[in-house]
Amino acid sequence: MSLMQIFIVNLLLLISLAVNAAEIRVAVDRNPVSIADSFQITFTADREPDNNPDFSPLQDNFDIIDQQRSSQSSWVNGQSSRTEQWIVSVKAKQTGELLIPPIAFGADSSKPLKINVIENQLAPQSNEELFLEVTATPEKPYKQSQVLYTVRIYTRVQIAQGVLNDPEIKDAVVEKLGEDSKYVTQFAGVNYSVIERRYAIFPQQPGPLNIPPLTLNAQVMVQRNSRFNGFFNQQSTEARRVTSKAINLNVQPIPDSFKGLDWLSAEAVKLKEVWSDNSRQAKVGEPLTRTLTLTVQGATVDQLPELASQAAIDGIKTYPDQPVLKEDKQSDGLTASREEKVAYIPSKPGDYTLPAMEISWFNTKTQRVEKAILPSVTIKALASGEPASQPTPVKPSEQNQQVIQTETPLLAADASEIRLWQAVSAFLALGWLLTVVGFIWRKPKTALVSASPASAKPAESVLEKNLKHACWENNPITAKQALLQWGKVHFGADSLATIAKLCPEPLAGEIEDLNQHLYSGQQHAWLGEKLWLAFSDAKFEKGVKLVGDEVLEPLFKL
Repeated sequence: MSLMQIFIVNLLLLISLAVNAAEIRVAVDRNPVSIADSFQITFTADREPDNNPDFSPLQDNFDIIDQQRSSQSSWVNGQSSRTEQWIVSVKAKQTGELLIPPIAFGADSSKPLKINVIENQLAPQSNEELFLEVTATPEKPYKQSQVLYTVRIYTRVQIAQGVLNDPEIKDAVVEKLGEDSKYVTQFAGVNYSVIERRYAIFPQQPGPLNIPPLTLNAQVMVQRNSRFNGFFNQQSTEARRVTSKAINLNVQPIPDSFKGLDWLSAEAVKLKEVWSDNSRQAKVGEPLTRTLTLTVQGATVDQLPELASQAAIDGIKTYPDQPVLKEDKQSDGLTASREEKVAYIPSKPGDYTLPAMEISWFNTKTQRVEKAILPSVTIKALASGEPASQPTPVKPSEQNQQVIQTETPLLAADASEIRLWQAVSAFLALGWLLTVVGFIWRKPKTALVSASPASAKPAESVLEKNLKHACWENNPITAKQALLQWGKVHFGADSLATIAKLCPEPLAGEIEDLNQHLYSGQQHAWLGEKLWLAFSDAKFEKGVKLVGDEVLEPLFKL
């Protein structure tokens, strides 16, 4: 191996180390936390990190109580994945906003995280061994806005079995959040074990809202004295029943300042769009897909408005897909998302402007009406033989992002650390590149070999792989694009109808079915398994090309 090759290998290794570094996420089981409570810090790695963690920096602000490690492996669609997790139980040494510092896992590292530690605001009820505490915030929520309802079971005895009923509230939607958390707290030198459960409550009507008491029926362990001697003392259970207090909320109506069509109250809103072609260009009769995603913190999926405009556009057929609705129920609240895909198929060349999108929402943190906006966009329909133009770079000020968005700012320590590593990596990479360029420059010119123009053409195996993935994912638009690329290389064809005519059965029929599904506006899901099986079994004559510019009529006219 030549010296130049050694430098190239070292450069690739340097880049590979930066790309393949394990991402280590950090999270806490709740925030804020009381000074008297223990809590858990969870470090999660998407792959095996460089080394074991060094948790000693935590001791500046926290007492380490316990450490646990677990790993999980999975195999999905022929690909393996592994997750490593470390759970550290700690207790804060002081109140205030404390920093969980970056933890080194060898060369890998987690990001810092802030946690708010508050004074202990609860005292035991008449020194009871077992009692319930419930809280609800805010006490004056708006209609359909999120209320966080927290239930805590405090015990100084061992519970063998317990049943806690869920809150049943008239004119409200109740969602359980995440898993129960367990920790230890202290009152006047006495330790209590705590089980905490959280709910998100969404009141549907303004006015008084009563959250009735919850009841815990438990079997607790008790010591029974034997009449013989202490050696034969036995443990048995005793039934206990404890009840929480009721909570009354005052639900506010929709404020007069809100003028939107659909009432949406939330803590944060994010609206974005993604196009199948960044240049927003498509040939006549070909689809251009727009994916719209709305993500809302503090709302249910039922509260999210429709995104795609239903207004007709002269010269364009629109085919909306079924929306994809998701809810993420974490301990700090509920996050809902709505994704809509719309395929635009132009019937004649020209420029078409899609109207701006605007979603008004009420920020429950700032008590202000805000707007998430996507500006109007123009898509270009090209004639059959017209070449596509190069996309114009988008300026940061013109990016399709929402106007007002609530996000957690990057910590100063985290940002400076990232900038430092970016600078070091860039410096090292530049040094290696200059070295490689210097050695190449000193080589005789005959040592440089020009790349063949044919090498720029995608390999057929790559195109088949793209089609295979599209069929496995049941994505008809991606499957069509893969077929068009394959057909252009194999036959010189530029439409599904033409490719189908040149393929044997049953592949030809499956391609026609795909074409019909795309252009007839069918709403049912497309299954790609039959197409891929037919493609895999088909035998093609190598070197077949079309003669002339013959174009076959599409199966369905627009």
